[in-house]
Amino acid sequence: MDIVRKVRRFVEEECRKPSSKYGYEPFEHHFKPMVGYAEKLAEELGADREVVLVASWLHDIGSIVHGREDHHLTGKVIAEDKLRDFGYPEDKIELVKRCIENHRGSQDNSRGTLEEKIVAEADALSNFDNISGIFKAALVYEGKDQREAGFSVLSKLERKWRKLHFEESREMIRPKYEAFKLLLE
Repeated sequence: MDIVRKVRRFVEEECRKPSSKYGYEPFEHHFKPMVGYAEKLAEELGADREVVLVASWLHDIGSIVHGREDHHLTGKVIAEDKLRDFGYPEDKIELVKRCIENHRGSQDNSRGTLEEKIVAEADALSNFDNISGIFKAALVYEGKDQREAGFSVLSKLERKWRKLHFEESREMIRPKYEAFKLLLE
């Protein structure tokens, strides 16, 4: 079994555990779409596909295991340990860790490699496939009322749109972005 499948299986198992902070939903509604966008961008832009896919599957593992706060830091530690267990090369582990550490749009991180940029970009793009999850977070986890939640979701999507780096990303997501703006404004 190749490394991408091993990592995918590990993430899925962590999401299924009763101790998972958000349950199984993120696997289906965040990880899968995010990895799809990452793979497409890696192919279009000529990035190291394996590093991008491994980092994409692991980018939010810290959130699943320990919770959202500092998940980019806890996630890179979990990833390093698991990838070493899998016998993954040290130089590639370092690249994956950088992708995980720098994937958060809310952090002002310097993304030096194409792979880091793609993982962050794919993470942002996946939000446009999970509007119900963003609403759930605003309503359930953040305790907002419906009006506040609508404003919060629209604001988040607009921030994600403005931070997109690649024109390829904008073209992929433009119809969804325009539809959500129309519905939420």
